[in-house]
Amino acid sequence: MLEIRHLETIAAIRDGGSLQEAAERLHLTQSALSHQLRDLETRLGTPLLNRRTRPARLTTAGLRVLALADEVLPRVRATERELQRLAAGRTGRLHLAIDCHSCFQWLMPSMDNFRGQWPEVALDLSAAFSFAPLPALVRGDLDLVITSDPQPLEAVDYIPLFKYELVLAVSESHPLASTKYVQPEQLADQVLITYPVERSRLDVFTAFLDPAEVEPASVRKAELTPIIVQLVASNRGVAALPNWALTEYLQHGWLQLCHLGQNGVWRTLYAALRTEDADAPYIQDFLSIARETCFKTLDGIRSVKA
Repeated sequence: MLEIRHLETIAAIRDGGSLQEAAERLHLTQSALSHQLRDLETRLGTPLLNRRTRPARLTTAGLRVLALADEVLPRVRATERELQRLAAGRTGRLHLAIDCHSCFQWLMPSMDNFRGQWPEVALDLSAAFSFAPLPALVRGDLDLVITSDPQPLEAVDYIPLFKYELVLAVSESHPLASTKYVQPEQLADQVLITYPVERSRLDVFTAFLDPAEVEPASVRKAELTPIIVQLVASNRGVAALPNWALTEYLQHGWLQLCHLGQNGVWRTLYAALRTEDADAPYIQDFLSIARETCFKTLDGIRSVKA
């Protein structure tokens, strides 16, 4: 029975102090306002205004409707303003996740820059979906996923950020440390350290070992890049990681890097997002900021040619 206009009418009567003032506030004639009020009273089966008093006063039922108006109308107006800002592209939500643990050195500066330019966008980096972020993107739990493993999903777009080389990290004292590039069979007697994800999502297998039908001696899993680096540096195994993710560790003299094959293994890092959000101005600006930050801060990456 109750509509937004009815709540606005009761609030205007309270605020204006009379039917005439309320009608002016609502840009109605007094006759039209009286008709609307009587129609509502008929539908509710109870009077909302005591017309015998001067000025007319709200009845107990009218005060109850007024309490509802005071609760609902501010929320309606706030939502309308939010929708207007959304339509203008000035606000929204950008919840991110990464499925590679090496993205922090460029992602965090990108987010800081973005916050300064889009303060009304709710920005958050979630660790809850690190190993299965794409289903969360489809469900709407996330708005953007940084991934090197694009999967064919309906209504999901993959926007390339940059190309990088997957390289083999070995310790300074490892027998392969002086080797410029390795062949798959040279890993047959090695412990391969990887992130704890499915084999089908690990490029060292799909692009290097599997085509040559080579298996490492064993596989050890670790969740974080610094832990993997420490294991490699202490001769617990070898690891295939993005070249740019290892730059800071090379400066300490802990590692040596080898190309995977004579031509190397190159992969592309993508920003995955829902197709419906792809044209949002704040998302487009985030992608622009991210690319700019990447090429300022990362070594050994290449642009993706259209």
